[in-house]
Amino acid sequence: MVREKVNTIPVPPIHRVTLAQLATLVPLCLLVWLALDQTMALSVLCGGAVAVTPQAWFAARLFRSRGAQSAPELARSALGGAIGKFLLSVAGFAAVFALLRPIAPVAVFGGYIAMLAVQMTGSWLLLKT
Repeated sequence: MVREKVNTIPVPPIHRVTLAQLATLVPLCLLVWLALDQTMALSVLCGGAVAVTPQAWFAARLFRSRGAQSAPELARSALGGAIGKFLLSVAGFAAVFALLRPIAPVAVFGGYIAMLAVQMTGSWLLLKT
């Protein structure tokens, strides 16, 4: 008799954090563009993208398996996801600072930090529900 894996643990709605980040980033960039200029807005957008993209990739990688029988695979996914998230972040910053001209470094880091704040708040709210 062959036993198949049955997962009764639902996948956490972690995609909501990414959607919240994007729903915050786009209006933020529009406001910066209207209030300041295009260079600042593009810099905020790029900094936010450097935060959102690795976080979304990590979440997708981490939550592709679940359940007690998948614990070793989950641990490998978490480690690989964390390493991948770090490398994607480094590559993102390198690409932004190498390719974006003109650039506003303070705005790049401001967009990045704003998206990290949304990520932490969103993750905390998911844990509370």
